[in-house]
Amino acid sequence: MPPLPRFLVSVLPVVAVAVSASLVTQPNIPTWYASLQKPGFTPPNWAFPVAWTLLYAMMAYALWRILSLPKDRPGRSAAIIAFSLQLGLNGLWSFAFFGGQSPLAGLVVIGALIVAILATIRAFWRLDRIAAWLLVPYLAWVAYAALLNGTIWRMNG
Repeated sequence: MPPLPRFLVSVLPVVAVAVSASLVTQPNIPTWYASLQKPGFTPPNWAFPVAWTLLYAMMAYALWRILSLPKDRPGRSAAIIAFSLQLGLNGLWSFAFFGGQSPLAGLVVIGALIVAILATIRAFWRLDRIAAWLLVPYLAWVAYAALLNGTIWRMNG
């Protein structure tokens, strides 16, 4: 795949998830989310877009590296499917937690998301270790978000 189409295939789905998640999240931050009891380890609201911008860029670059491999490379298609699944779950979390205003639904989705990220890292590791390592900060942030999500659910349930 030539560089420009590969770039677009890597970036556009990630941007689409980021934008759609932001559209469902932003209206709920000053209203519903602000009304929730939150643990002391909750980051300030400004930290979330900063972290996610960096993580989404790293995710897109990791996918770009996998797409750079020959199409017939064993495991490449499975790695792309795993990435797509985790990306879909990433977006679904915002719709469950913020859109549905349901920390419990968010917790269910984020649990599946962690499993999907681990599967993606494993699939990427077999093909390109740099691509796999690029997803490790994402896994760490999502694990932290899961702890935050679960604590919010417990405090507000």
